[in-house]
Amino acid sequence: MATLCRPAVSVPEHVITMEDTLRIARTLHPDHPQLPLALRLIENTGVAERHLVRPIEETLEHPGFEARNARYEAEAKARVPQVVREALAHAELRAADIDMIVYVSCTGFMMPSLTAWLINTMGFPGHTRQLPIAQLGCAAGGAAINRAHDFCEAYPDANVLIVACEFCSLCYQPTDLGVGSLLSNGLFGDAVAATVVRGSGGTGISLERNGSHLVPDTTDWISYSVRATGFHFLLDKRVPTTMEPLAPALRAMAAEHEWDAGELDFYIIHAGGPRILDDLSRFLRVPAEAFRFSRATLTEYGNIASAVVLDAIRRLFDEGGAADGARGIVAGFGPGITAEMCLGRWSCAPSGTQRRVVAATVRGSGTDPDIAPEPVA
Repeated sequence: MATLCRPAVSVPEHVITMEDTLRIARTLHPDHPQLPLALRLIENTGVAERHLVRPIEETLEHPGFEARNARYEAEAKARVPQVVREALAHAELRAADIDMIVYVSCTGFMMPSLTAWLINTMGFPGHTRQLPIAQLGCAAGGAAINRAHDFCEAYPDANVLIVACEFCSLCYQPTDLGVGSLLSNGLFGDAVAATVVRGSGGTGISLERNGSHLVPDTTDWISYSVRATGFHFLLDKRVPTTMEPLAPALRAMAAEHEWDAGELDFYIIHAGGPRILDDLSRFLRVPAEAFRFSRATLTEYGNIASAVVLDAIRRLFDEGGAADGARGIVAGFGPGITAEMCLGRWSCAPSGTQRRVVAATVRGSGTDPDIAPEPVA
């Protein structure tokens, strides 16, 4: 059974606090008629800190779409490899063991995708499948897990690397002055995350079922307007209400699996904002504490788009994981309005199993034995 292993997550070194965000908003928009409302909404996000790929002074400038996208590519190539190496180490696999790379990002554009660059520079096989996902926004983290699950169902011995690279700060548009834009300026952060879905073996979430759900007639609630200056993020004021139609979709998928969505052991939910988590707690009738991993991501990093679910899973691992067989749900929400959902159980690999598999692979290949863990007697 496909198992989602421990993610690796990295945030950039430049930090902006809630206090910094409020001060900048007051400085840049002192005469904005809706500034008090925007400040109140930003304060209500609960985001204490966010991380940016460039210093705030540089972030607030707009050098043009071409320069922004060049910065995206440079930062991705500088920051993704280390996270990938950590994710492979967590899964006790090598680049040569990966059969597909799913790369998700909605904050920059490259063609060929970064997947091609990773294959060329990090030792992935030339036959590695590539699946870049660029237009699912925050839902793409859940979609990546689901497509990896599907691939491992079709090819049970396969392993899939997932990479989420989101530099939301590179989409800042100084001329966008709507309340939704001002709120976004205080909500989104930058991060890179990676994880491996192993077709067999591994400790983590053994994936059992996945599904998608689109809320009708909501395509304009979250969207990009692509202009000469780049991506302009549009956020409708109705977005925080989306859990009312999405909670039944979570319940329905769980019911198809003969589970009760309100009685699971762990919840990994995309933290688009605090109301998303508060409403889902109410609609599923689960305690607020159930969403502690997602809320911690929101508080410490802000909304890091597709990387949210991977960071929340990382926090589950940091807490020590769950009891073997514990049941849980992972869900990402994004433009569409789209939900990408999956169900799984916590699974602990037998002691030494992964190390034996990797050691045997290395011995068979005759290459790079020093990057695999010690074989177990």
